[in-house]
Parts: sequence; C-alpha cells; structure tokens
Amino acid sequence: MSKVLRRFQTLPIRSRLAMLVAAAVAFAVAAVSVTCWFIVQGKLYDQVDDDLKDMARRPGTVGVMLQRCTQTPEQNTQPFHGRDEYVQAIKERGAPCVDPTSPSTVKVTGADRQVIKDAKPSEGLFRDGTDADGNPVRVLTLYLGVDRNSQGVAVVLATPLKSTRSTLNELALILLIVSGIGVLGAGAAGLAVARAGLRPVDRLTGAVEHVARTEDLSIRIPVEDDAEDEVARLSRSFNSMTSALASSRELQQQLIADAGHELRTPLTSLRTNIELLTRSEETGRPIPPADRKALLASVKAQMTELAALIGDLQELSRSEGQRGERVQVVSLEDTVEAALRRARLRGPELTITADLQPWYVRAEPSALERAFVNILDNAVKFSPEHGTIEVQLGSGILTVRDHGPGIDADELPHVFDRFWRSPSARALPGSGLGLSIVARTIQQAGGEITLEPAEGGGTVATVRLPGAPTPPPEVP
Repeated sequence: MSKVLRRFQTLPIRSRLAMLVAAAVAFAVAAVSVTCWFIVQGKLYDQVDDDLKDMARRPGTVGVMLQRCTQTPEQNTQPFHGRDEYVQAIKERGAPCVDPTSPSTVKVTGADRQVIKDAKPSEGLFRDGTDADGNPVRVLTLYLGVDRNSQGVAVVLATPLKSTRSTLNELALILLIVSGIGVLGAGAAGLAVARAGLRPVDRLTGAVEHVARTEDLSIRIPVEDDAEDEVARLSRSFNSMTSALASSRELQQQLIADAGHELRTPLTSLRTNIELLTRSEETGRPIPPADRKALLASVKAQMTELAALIGDLQELSRSEGQRGERVQVVSLEDTVEAALRRARLRGPELTITADLQPWYVRAEPSALERAFVNILDNAVKFSPEHGTIEVQLGSGILTVRDHGPGIDADELPHVFDRFWRSPSARALPGSGLGLSIVARTIQQAGGEITLEPAEGGGTVATVRLPGAPTPPPEVP
C-alpha cells in the first residue's frame, strides 16, 4: 500500500487529479448502481410475492389442497393452477402431497415445517428455493389447518424465478457497462479539467524555470483583474516577487556603481600621496618636513574617509533579518544623550543645547544611535564657528536645528538619496550615505524624518518615532 501511495505521489498533478476524479465518480456510480439493482430486485420480488398471494387467494386453492392431502393419488387429477405454478401440500410428517400437474416438486425445508408447528393461518413464509430439478423458485408456505388424522397441513406455492433473475442479470450487465463508460468519461473529463485548471500553473512553472535559467526578472504572468482564485493570487505574488527582485537588483547595481565611483576618488588620492612618499624614499630626495607632515595628514584623512565609507556600505548591505534579531526597547533620551556626547567632541567650539524628555521606542540601539550621530554630524559640519545647535525631544518628536547656510528648496528632494551631496558640501569630508542610512533606520523603527529650512536661517531635522513615555512592562 505504501509503495502504491509513493508511486501515486510521484505522478504529475494533472494525472493525480484525473485519477482522483475518476475514483470519486467510480465510487458514486458504483453506489448508485448497487442501490438501483437492489431497488429493482426488491420491486421484482415484491411482484412475484404478490403473484403468489394471488394464487393463495384463488377460490378453492386452500380447501382443495387440504382435501387432496386426504385423498388417494388417483383422485388428485384435477388441476386448478397455471402451467408454471408449483402447488403442493405438506404435513408435519410424511411426503408432500403434490398437485399432479405441477412442473416439479419444490424442495421442502425445515422452515416450511416450522410454519405447521407455528399454526398461524394469517402468516406465511416467503423464501427462495429450488425444485427437484434445481431450478430457482420463489416459495410461499401457508398454514392450512389439520386433516382427519389431526396432522397439521400447509400449502407450498411456488413460481419460477428464471425470468426475474434473467432480468436482474441483464440489469447488472447494463449498469456495469454504463458505470464503466461513466468512469472512463469521468477520467477523461477530469484530465481535461485538470489541464484547463492547471494551465496557469504551467505558465507559472514555465516563468519560474525561465527565470532560473536566464535570470531574467522582467517576465510577468498575465492575470485577469477580477480573478481571485488561488492560482491568480499565486501569479500576482510571483509578479510582485520578481518586481521586488528586479528592483533590488537594480538598486544593488546602482549601489555598486555609486560605491565604485565614490571609492575611486579617495583611493586615487591615497595612491598619489603614497607614490610621492615612495618616490622620495627611492630617489633619496627628502620631502620638506612641513610638506611631509601635510602629506601624512592627508593620507590619514583619506584612510579615515575610506574606512567611514566602507562602514556605511556595510551598514547598507545588512539584511532585514540581521536587524530584526537586535530590536529591543530603547530609551530615546539616553540614545540622544550618547549621540550628543560624541557630537560635542567633534564640535568643541559649538554650543549644543538639549531639552530631552523621556520616550521609549522599539529599535536597534546601535543603529538608532548611529542615525542620531549622523544627524548631529551634519548640524556640526554646516554650523558656523561658535554657532549654536538646538536639540529638543518630547512626545517622540526629536528636532535638531542648526544655524548654518541651510538647504536650497530644489535640493531637499534629494537629501536622502544614496551618495548625493549638495554642491556646497562636496568639498567637505563625507560619503553622501549618512542621511540615506538615517532615513532607512528611522523607517525601520516605524518613524519618519524630514529636513526643512529653519526660520532665520539654518536647517531643522525632525524625527518622529512611535513609542511611549514609560517603558512597557517586562514579559516574565
């Protein structure tokens, strides 16, 4: 059985569906056919039993048979029944008294003699039996009474079942043929329905195989707008998946291209400076101390910029699953305080004021702190010497306002793009990835960030994060 089941599971889906449909139809047809056959059999037997009852009700049948059982065989010569009707009387003991014109003798059973013992004239016994020649007959045994010797007497009436059974056999053959045709038709119909129903699945399979073979993510499966079945939903999901993969690949290629462009500048400058130092050592011509010091400082700055760019690229390449594993309840007040300490070290000449209220959010602590550091770094970078940076946190809204030159209105839509830098900031250190990382980190925490020009000059960065003023209770 297990081998058959495993073999069935290896068949194509359409073949399995066709076989299941054929099996279901075969079961239904078999049930209907068997039921029909038994109903017809019951009706035919009821008709035969009615004919036997009519025989028993014929005038003189019971009385004549009771009389004949007490006469000599020479006196029992007057027939009173049809040519194919069996009539005989039986006693508690002794041989049956058979009407001389009956076709044959019906074999008497113990059930017939039990009718005599029960002595109930109103009740009769219907049964299937055979005559002396082995032909099937339908038998009715009725209690008649007692003879002159006080022996109980019963009449046995029978009629042949040959025509009835022939009819039932023909009906069984017809039902068998019709059932076979029905099962074959059901199998063919099931195969046709399976092919039609699985045609979208075939298209989907072909599309998946095409993508696996060619890595072409532009393929789409046509789906009717009003289709809501499982295959339509699967096709829409596949189209959405390929669209997302194509978009991800495009962004990945764009990131690689932009990263290569951004890495080229510091690497070229770094190589040039190292070549100068190497040539000086090889030729024995020392570089003036002041120039050498400036050159080493430039190399150090370029390596720092390169390390920062690589760190930003690593941050952008981290998967969603890696971030989700480190999400926890974070105190926004403490995170901003940590970012402020680092910002004050980077801009010691600036005045940074802070008004922070408690607020708790669900986020990745290190990523959130890095986002706030990037926001404050931008404020420090663009603030004038001895300028002021104002930081406020209340009800989940963090604002960072600087008094720098601000951002032009036509540049605002691009500030969160990867590697984008305003023309005025291209001379300053940075990779152009800081605000892009900030925007993504804030969005992953369920919040949003905006940059707007501030009244009186400068820029206001506003971060909104969902949370609560008190931490949620710990789950035991």
